[in-house]
Amino acid sequence: MTRDPVSPRPSPVVRLDELTLVTQTHGDRFAASMAAIAAPLGATHLGARLVEVPPGKAAWPFHSHHGNDEMFVVLSGMGELRFGAERYEVAAGAVVVCPAGGAETAHQMIATGSEPLRYVAVSTMREPEVMEYPDSGKIAAFAGAAPGGDKALRRVAASFRAQDAVDYWSGEEG
Repeated sequence: MTRDPVSPRPSPVVRLDELTLVTQTHGDRFAASMAAIAAPLGATHLGARLVEVPPGKAAWPFHSHHGNDEMFVVLSGMGELRFGAERYEVAAGAVVVCPAGGAETAHQMIATGSEPLRYVAVSTMREPEVMEYPDSGKIAAFAGAAPGGDKALRRVAASFRAQDAVDYWSGEEG
């Protein structure tokens, strides 16, 4: 009896130097090149990506997650972690843990050296998710795909200023 050949599974080993980075920028403050690590190999509850931030830039605004923990493993470069009201220097070999929470766990990695800050960002991939942005007073809500997940799967993706919130019963007359 012959069997159909079974195609081999992709290797679970990823070489960071073989990843193709995609760059995103916004204004003068934000820039990063990144590549997904976990999702292409089938991970759905764990997110990971390689991130390279140019000197003087941050990848994302200062933010906190209410549903997801994050961890950053610094591979090279120098940077500063904003974490709540504190600031910490980070460099190669540092591991940063940012648990879910409010403004007290808001975080941002900023490249401060003359070389890019290169790190692996790891996240739980829980959804729905609510995020806060203390610098701008925004709130974001996602459902269908966690932050960093497949945007095409999102059923809800809304960002707004907290000051624009309405009462629970607003518009429900009747």
